[in-house]
Amino acid sequence: MKVLFMCTHNSCRSILSEAVFNHLAPEGMEAVSSGSFPSGRVNTRAIQTLKAAGIPTEGLSSKASDAFEGSPPDIVITVCDRAAGEACPIFFGPALKAHWGLADPSEATGSEAHIEAAFQQTLSKIQERVNAFISLPIATLSKEDLKTELARIGTL
Repeated sequence: MKVLFMCTHNSCRSILSEAVFNHLAPEGMEAVSSGSFPSGRVNTRAIQTLKAAGIPTEGLSSKASDAFEGSPPDIVITVCDRAAGEACPIFFGPALKAHWGLADPSEATGSEAHIEAAFQQTLSKIQERVNAFISLPIATLSKEDLKTELARIGTL
């Protein structure tokens, strides 16, 4: 099963989600990420946050969704937090779609401690959601039940 995490720039939230998912998921499940308007770079603090948590960062890159045209995902999860204010399209035809809105920690301002806390909070929320996802009895869920569970997880 391939899961695509999407956000606007594919530099922070979707990158964190891809890395956490691949770190925690069992064999046979993999995550990739993309952006509707990719920045072409991965947020430095996102990489630092992942490394500090012991999560591998090799191969992470900012890219557009057309990178997966030849190998479409089974599930597309958008992670942008302001659907009305950000371009965060959901497509990929028959793929199951879900939305797990996350505040963008790269927009945090203030002290170094405040910014660090924003990244840690986002990482913790992603870990909570990914753990809930991978603990689902996916093999026994109907497509509709899986969609319902993914939507529920997005509210955690």
